[in-house]
Amino acid sequence: MTKLDVQKVRSHFPSLETGYIFADNAGGSQVTRGVVDRITDYLIHSNVQLGADYAISIQSTKRVAEGVVAAQQLFNAASVDEVVLGSSSTLNLENLARGLESDIKAGDEFIITGDHEANAGPWKKLAQRTGAVIKLWEATPTSHDNPYSVALKIEDLLPLVTSKTRIVAFTACSNILGTLNPIAEFTKAIRKEAKEKGAAKVEISVDCVAYAPHRRIDVQAWNIDFCVFSLYKVYGPHMSGLYVRKAALTSSVSALTHHFLPVDEISYKLQPGGQGYELVYSITDLVPYFQSLTPENTLEAGFAAIAEHEVTLMKPLISFLTEQKQWDRGVRLVGVPSTSAVDRAPTISFVVVGEKAMSSRDVVRVFDKKGQVGIRYGHFYAYTLVEHLSPDMDTADGVVRISLVHYNTVQEVERIIEILKEALGV
Repeated sequence: MTKLDVQKVRSHFPSLETGYIFADNAGGSQVTRGVVDRITDYLIHSNVQLGADYAISIQSTKRVAEGVVAAQQLFNAASVDEVVLGSSSTLNLENLARGLESDIKAGDEFIITGDHEANAGPWKKLAQRTGAVIKLWEATPTSHDNPYSVALKIEDLLPLVTSKTRIVAFTACSNILGTLNPIAEFTKAIRKEAKEKGAAKVEISVDCVAYAPHRRIDVQAWNIDFCVFSLYKVYGPHMSGLYVRKAALTSSVSALTHHFLPVDEISYKLQPGGQGYELVYSITDLVPYFQSLTPENTLEAGFAAIAEHEVTLMKPLISFLTEQKQWDRGVRLVGVPSTSAVDRAPTISFVVVGEKAMSSRDVVRVFDKKGQVGIRYGHFYAYTLVEHLSPDMDTADGVVRISLVHYNTVQEVERIIEILKEALGV
């Protein structure tokens, strides 16, 4: 396997030249130089409305279409007609829920997780509008010693599946826990259980917002119906992509668009209005960027190299946080302490409890005073998950989160650990 050339990676990101350590990447990554260049180039040379017959409009239409193709490749969707672009993942899923409303009946059951509200809130509101029932698939402890070491488990899910199950919505990776869930395994088990219990129609939605920066999405291999991720967390513009399987487009989803548009079998039916054309065009930089990370020049090889480097970043930080000295201090890792590329992404959260408990805010304040390093505290829109971690948990204070990506360096991790030692007094 080709190792990642981290300095070459960093040369693609102009913002890294400042020397600032960006360690809140799960909230939004830095963008590649190619994305910036494409936005500028579009606005200067092709900033006109689409669909006209004059030359610049033809060029503009072609550029925007190329951006949708790039999003299709990032999903590994079968067709561009299965891809919706919107301003955020929350908005995309809200629109999806609105489009499904006429296909939902009272008593239908939605199984959701609580580790990202974008993937939970739209289904809750859809249930309120239609009389459907919400069931929560909770992340439960994996360790007797650490109640904060929680994860989604298939054995907790399957009893929730009944003949009335209609939607199952879960995260591919929690933006607090960092666990990489076995999506294909979950999906296979859900479909098998639903069939055995006589569920007539089950559609599966997977939230890849915290997954997409770290691993290759493959909606076809996963056999799912809906998928969403945020391009602004994948080194691109502030946009989101939504995948809707063609079967769902034709049998489940009603159009949100103008009545006269011929959109019955295409994803545009969930895209009421055009998106920022310059942003859509800028997506075209992302596929060649990921391909350029290795000599193989493929997305698969690029993401494999990313995974290997992320293990290098995770190991020293998780090792520090789980040392006996930190345990005695009251540090508890939130999530599973694995450093395997199969098991987790370098999104690492913790709390400080016990006799010398510290608020998450106070830990982060030490970093803010030092300057030049950005980390964060809070619930990170995983409100339900944080609320259930402990009866004493202040959801506003939440957890301390350090979220790394492949442009971070081992030296940056070492600096983060130095400040953590000072903050914790160890």
